[in-house]
Amino acid sequence: MREFDYIIIGGGCAGLSLAYELEINDKLKDKTLAIIETREEYKRDKTWSFWRVFDHNFNDCVIKSWNNFTVNSSDNSHELTNKKFPYQSIDSGKFYKKINSKLYANSNISFFKNLSEINSDNSIIFNSVHKKELDKSKLWQHFQGIEIETPKNIFDEDIINLMDFNCDQRNDVHFFYTLPFSKNKALIETTWLSALEDQSLMDYDLQLENYIKNNLGIKNYKINFTEKGAIPLFYPSFKKENKIINIGSVGGMTRLSTGYTFLNIQEHSKYIVKNIENIDGAKIFNLGKKYQFLDKVFLRVLEKHPEKMPKIFFNMFKTSSNTIIKFLSNKSNIIEDINIISKMPKLIFLKALFN
Repeated sequence: MREFDYIIIGGGCAGLSLAYELEINDKLKDKTLAIIETREEYKRDKTWSFWRVFDHNFNDCVIKSWNNFTVNSSDNSHELTNKKFPYQSIDSGKFYKKINSKLYANSNISFFKNLSEINSDNSIIFNSVHKKELDKSKLWQHFQGIEIETPKNIFDEDIINLMDFNCDQRNDVHFFYTLPFSKNKALIETTWLSALEDQSLMDYDLQLENYIKNNLGIKNYKINFTEKGAIPLFYPSFKKENKIINIGSVGGMTRLSTGYTFLNIQEHSKYIVKNIENIDGAKIFNLGKKYQFLDKVFLRVLEKHPEKMPKIFFNMFKTSSNTIIKFLSNKSNIIEDINIISKMPKLIFLKALFN
């Protein structure tokens, strides 16, 4: 069986981002790479969104950028503007096409369906796939989004609704999310923060239909695209293995309090490429112990007091847009952290801290 210098398990966002970073930095001229991916074809299956707090390689895959966003509670709405850090959405279909056209041109890169097809004994392995099923009783962010198109111009395409809590909470945490790509086209998403084993929360089609008709007042539309997903809001436990570096969500690149992962993957990929000659001995990349600690406390509160979370989230955004964006994107300083923490209800967070 063939041997390779590097193996990437999982050809999704994390695996392809790393492969692309290796390729454009000429790290595969005299090295071989195998990518293990089970899917039969690549097509648009996700929309990755984030605040662009640093430059990335995929501006040509951006559907749209926005500088204005709102957060809604059941009785209030708060709007923020930020010119420095635009909110962006990536079309996964364009992302896959851009990267794969580059990778397929390099004869040192090969794709396989299964790891058993190659000899991995002497390879450095980058793994983005969970080895076992994760605990559904823990906290997850699970969602379904649809891109809708209307016959008339309805949407204000210059402003996104980041979180709308004016909806049925069902004793968990629930909000809707609206990204207007044009005046008559938008992605509408229903999002839950809850255990994944509760099937009663997964009537996503009905939730979306009711929200679009009753909250947005749209009666006539067609659905162009549907996406569905579930992100674990916990770090799976596993022991470190020699010559295996975990990447993507498996490697802790998901910010647990937000679910944001895309830009963290790009930063991790750059770190790996910079240290590729000694990657097995390099320091493990992480999002920062500070954020891991703060997120842990925040999620304890969320699990114990889901009914308080709409107000807590709403109050978080009552600060400068720079502060909240940098905090949610792992780029805040201590003064900005204190500013955010000061918006939290003191007693329940102190109880969570010492729990």
